[in-house]
Amino acid sequence: MTRMQHLGWFFSRGFGPQGWKRPSQRWDWRWTDPAIYQQAVRELEQAGLDLVIAEDAISLGTEETLDVRIREAYGGPKLDPLLLAPYLFQATRSIGVAPTVNAGITPPYLAARQAATLHHLSRGRFGLNVVTDVKSARHVGLPELAHDAAYERAEEWTSLLRRLWRSWGDGALVEDAETGRYADASRLDAFRHEGEHFRVAGPLNAPPFGDLGEPAIVSPGGSGPGLAFAGRNSDVQLALSPLDVDSIRAYRARIHEAAREHGRSAAGIRILFVVKPELVSSPEEADRLVRASASPDDAAIADILAGQSSDLETDLTVLDWDRPLDPAIFGDHVSQGTIRGLRGPYERFEDATLRELAAAKARRRRLPDGGTVGTAEELADVLEALGDDADNDGIILSGDLHPVTVHRMLDELVPVLRRRGVLRTEYGDGGIRANLFDF
Repeated sequence: MTRMQHLGWFFSRGFGPQGWKRPSQRWDWRWTDPAIYQQAVRELEQAGLDLVIAEDAISLGTEETLDVRIREAYGGPKLDPLLLAPYLFQATRSIGVAPTVNAGITPPYLAARQAATLHHLSRGRFGLNVVTDVKSARHVGLPELAHDAAYERAEEWTSLLRRLWRSWGDGALVEDAETGRYADASRLDAFRHEGEHFRVAGPLNAPPFGDLGEPAIVSPGGSGPGLAFAGRNSDVQLALSPLDVDSIRAYRARIHEAAREHGRSAAGIRILFVVKPELVSSPEEADRLVRASASPDDAAIADILAGQSSDLETDLTVLDWDRPLDPAIFGDHVSQGTIRGLRGPYERFEDATLRELAAAKARRRRLPDGGTVGTAEELADVLEALGDDADNDGIILSGDLHPVTVHRMLDELVPVLRRRGVLRTEYGDGGIRANLFDF
């Protein structure tokens, strides 16, 4: 029997200029107006997706990378996706919304209170995409931490959120109209936490969640500390892996092992692989696109390097394209997963010039042979096989939260997946947690 899978949307540009450098810009949506996002999220809900995750980075980077990040709007400007969430909830009834929250600069009490507020207002549809970005610390007067230390801080931060959310014990909320008593203070946890990174006092001044359950915790990160964080804390792990059965099985096994090491059941976490497919009308068109990308020109190389420079907060565009890349140029804060992604098929940076690294990323590959270019039927073949043979939980589709992008990716894919029994046709009533765990 075909395995049903979860689908979500990764709002990969964040709350920034949607459609920039694409023909869809000519639709004249204003990216600072909530209407574009409300229209797009309504379509995602109509399609049966479980949640939309909004990327964010509060910093435009260092002085050295400012130009490369804003010149073509790769890394900014961005507005705060947390403040966009109420507009998305207003436009929908069932889909979950998980904006990015930076565990390095957002005080735990404030984050817990904001999350509790949005979770109540949305009737249980809120989640947090927890990131450990360290370069933003200088904007709020905090010291920068190395990669692993940032995850240690995020562990403490997340445990504090949960303690604050649970600081109203059973029976604390009385709401007895006869006596006029609203709550029982003896059942509140007025704790004081003094840890390595945070000093926090409870209880939280937001009411308990009751049958809503807690907000969902989402996390990216493929490094050792990132996988350990997901195993201990996450309801959803955003994963990167080739879309083949062996790779998916191996990745899932690592996350499940990390969950069990921290006393959790593997069933308590959904591992969703981020995919940015390029869906076309026919196999012949897919073959043509792949052939055309085999020998990328300088313009294509420059475009790849600009995007990678933004992700890596390191300006690659000014380097000699015809020399190998020295990995020492990357700071400790740069994601190891992003660095590995730049290296691509090469074992070491010394094995290829910067031009060859960029060319490898520019070349498209076909579905189902490890690539992302193909028809809706071909992508459905891959997803169905991963569900049946690797117990895959599902995928996160990546792209602008723009109506044109949503329709281009989903118009043909949704009917195919529903016909095959891979995609849900209706929602339950339990909010984001029911979306993720009702099958």
